[in-house]
Amino acid sequence: MKLRLSICVFVFATVAAHANAQASCESLVGLKLANATITSATSVPAGPPQLGGRNGGPSPQTPNLPAYCKVDGVARPSADSHIQFEVWLPLGRWNGKFEQVGNGGLAGALQIPAMMSPLLRGYATATTDDGHQAPNTDATWALGHPEKVTDFAERAVHETSVQSKAIIHAMYGKDPTRSYFVGCSEGGREAMIEAQRYPDDFVGIIAGAPANYWTHLLDTAAWIEQAVHSDPASAIPPAKLPVIQKAAIAACDKLDGVVDGLIANPAVCKFDPATTQCKAGGDEPDCLTAAQVAAVKKLYDGPKNPRTGAQIYPGFAPGTEAVPANWQVWVTGGAGGSNRPALAWQFANSYFSDILFSNPEWDFRTFDFDKDVALNDQKMAGLINATDPDLGKFRARGGKLIQYHGWGDAAISPFNSVNYFKTVQAKMGPGSSAFYRLFMVPGMSHCAGGLGANDFGNAQSLGAGDADHDILTALEAWVEKGSAPEKIIATGFVDGDRFKAPMTRPLCPYPQEAHYKGKGDTNDAGSFVCRISSKR
Repeated sequence: MKLRLSICVFVFATVAAHANAQASCESLVGLKLANATITSATSVPAGPPQLGGRNGGPSPQTPNLPAYCKVDGVARPSADSHIQFEVWLPLGRWNGKFEQVGNGGLAGALQIPAMMSPLLRGYATATTDDGHQAPNTDATWALGHPEKVTDFAERAVHETSVQSKAIIHAMYGKDPTRSYFVGCSEGGREAMIEAQRYPDDFVGIIAGAPANYWTHLLDTAAWIEQAVHSDPASAIPPAKLPVIQKAAIAACDKLDGVVDGLIANPAVCKFDPATTQCKAGGDEPDCLTAAQVAAVKKLYDGPKNPRTGAQIYPGFAPGTEAVPANWQVWVTGGAGGSNRPALAWQFANSYFSDILFSNPEWDFRTFDFDKDVALNDQKMAGLINATDPDLGKFRARGGKLIQYHGWGDAAISPFNSVNYFKTVQAKMGPGSSAFYRLFMVPGMSHCAGGLGANDFGNAQSLGAGDADHDILTALEAWVEKGSAPEKIIATGFVDGDRFKAPMTRPLCPYPQEAHYKGKGDTNDAGSFVCRISSKR
C-alpha cells in the first residue's frame, strides 16, 4: 500500500512538473488555437530592440530588451476577419503577469514600441492591429466589410486577449496571475469596452483620454471643421493661437492659488474669447477678427443640436491652444507651417465617408447636427460606443480601473471623461471610488506632453517606478495589495526647459484637484494638497 501510494505521488509530481515546464519558443508555432493560427514563433536574443521600422522605433535612450519569444498570429472569428496580433513572452524572468497594450486613431497597425515597457517590467505582452492594416486616419478598409468594423469596434482586443492567454499557458504551463490592459485615445476606448463588455479579460485597466463616446466624438470632428473652415474668414492661423492661450491663462491661472502658466481646473474658468477681438474691427497679428472669435467660441462650446439645443459633445478647455502638437495639429491645421489638414478633418472624412455613409464623396459641410447625429447613433452607437456606466460585473470580479485625461487635450474633450465619471457615480453610487478613479492632468495634451507636470508613466515609461510616480505601478498596488491611489505624482520641466530642475505636482482623484498650500516651492508636489475646489 505504501509502495503504491509512493508511486502515485511520484507520477503526480512528475506530471505537475511537466505541466508547468516552459515550452520552447519555436514549438509554439504548432499550437492549435480556436479561430486563430500562429504564423511564426521566434526567439529574440537580449539586446537593442529589433523593431524593423514597424510603427516607429526606439530612441537612442531606449534600453536593451531582455530575451523574449516573439509570437505572431492571426485570429479569424468571422469569415471576413483577419486580426493580426503579436505576443512577446520573456525567456528569462517572467513576473507571472500579462499586459495588453491599446491602439490609436482608427488603428491599423501593431503597437510594437508600446510593448517594450511591459517586457522590461517582466510582463508577457501583446498588441493587435484591430483587424486591418492601414494608416490610423484611413477607414477605406471598412467599405463593404461590416465584420471588419465589428473587429475594430470591439472584437479584436477581446480575441487578442483570449489567444494571448492560451499562448502564455502553452509557453509557461500556467495562466498569468494577473492580466492588465493599458491604452490611451482609441486604446482608452478599447479599455472601456473591456471593462463594460468583457469584464473577465482584465483585472486592472488604465484608460487614458478614452474615445469612448465615439459617435459623438466624430460628430464633433465635423463640427470643428464647419466652425473653422466652412467660411474662410473663420480660419484661425496657427500664429494667432498664442493670443488665445495668453488671454485664457491671464483670466484663470490664479484660481488654484499659484500663478504658474497652468489652469488647474478649466471647468471653473470663465474665459471669454471676445476679449481677444481686434478693437478696430480689423485683422491684426495680435488679436482675432470677429469671425475668428465666433469660431473659437464654437470650439469651447462644443456641438449642439440646432433643433433642441441639446449638447451633443462637450467642447475644449481653454489654456493650451498654442502648445505644439495641440490645436494646430488637431483643430486648425497648418502644423509646423505646413498645409497639412487638421486631424479632426482627416478622421471625420474617413469615418463618415467610409464607415457611416459609405460615400467617398461625402462633404463635411453637408453634415446635419440633428438628422446625421441621430443616424450615427442608430447605426453605430451600440457597437462602437463604450458609455455604459454599469461596471457592476467588473467590480464583482475585483477589477480596478484608473482613467486619466489631460485638461489640455485638443483631440478628445477632457469634459467627456468628467461626464462619464459622473454617470458611473450616478449609477453605482459614491462607493464607485473603491474600484474606479479618474485623474485629470492640468496642461497635458492628448495622452502625453503639453504644459506642466505631465509624465507619470502615461507614455509607456521604460521600466517600473513606484506607486506614487508611475500609473501602472499604482494600479498594480491597487489590484494586488488593495492600496488605492490617493494621488499620483507627475513630473515636468519648468517652462519646458529640461536643463532646469524638474517640477512635480500631485494628480488628484477627481473631483479633487491640487491646491497650493500657500507656502513652499511651487515646483514641488509637497507644497500642494488634494481637495475639492470651493469654486466648483
